[in-house]
Amino acid sequence: MKLVVLAVPLILGGCGLLLRAAYTPPDARPQATIPGNYVVEPSHTQVLFSVVHLGLTDYYGVFPDSSGTLYLDKSDPTKSQVDVKTEIATLRTTSTALDAKLKGADWLNAARYPEMEFRSTRVIRTGANTATIEGLLTLHGETHPLTLRGTYNGTLLSPFSGKYQVGFQLAGTLRRSDWGVGNLVPAVSDAVQLIIGATFEKR
Repeated sequence: MKLVVLAVPLILGGCGLLLRAAYTPPDARPQATIPGNYVVEPSHTQVLFSVVHLGLTDYYGVFPDSSGTLYLDKSDPTKSQVDVKTEIATLRTTSTALDAKLKGADWLNAARYPEMEFRSTRVIRTGANTATIEGLLTLHGETHPLTLRGTYNGTLLSPFSGKYQVGFQLAGTLRRSDWGVGNLVPAVSDAVQLIIGATFEKR
């Protein structure tokens, strides 16, 4: 038993050395990207949101279960497209009681409207690694325009999966009342910060 206990850190340490040897930082040059179709890598993709609670604190939550697709057009990035979906029932905050309330009929109503989806309609390049992404957000049974700021973080061959991956950060602000979720405004802010940290894998 003692030998097993001693062996565990040695094995983990060896794995760490192998990973460090195999890891190459992402290439942030857009021209290094392989064009084509990608899918969301759900283990390393999160959809985050925050509201201001009572004017005192930024309160955060996460939707950890996401799916979606990405099409990268290297010759004309403005023709690229992104679609990210998340399951409302996976919502998490620091309070399980609040989680249940937010997923309930009085708020997001996960039983009736199980998904939130952002689908791009236009990409406007604003810099070497940045873009304005216009699209449609479907939430709570309603679909309205939403514009996000996009940042390309880079690309690499994952040392874990051996697959080609790209990373993006998308962020923007929406008014939840526009989607029919106006409860407790202004004590809880109407403005919601939406952040999508997404890893996509090449198909």
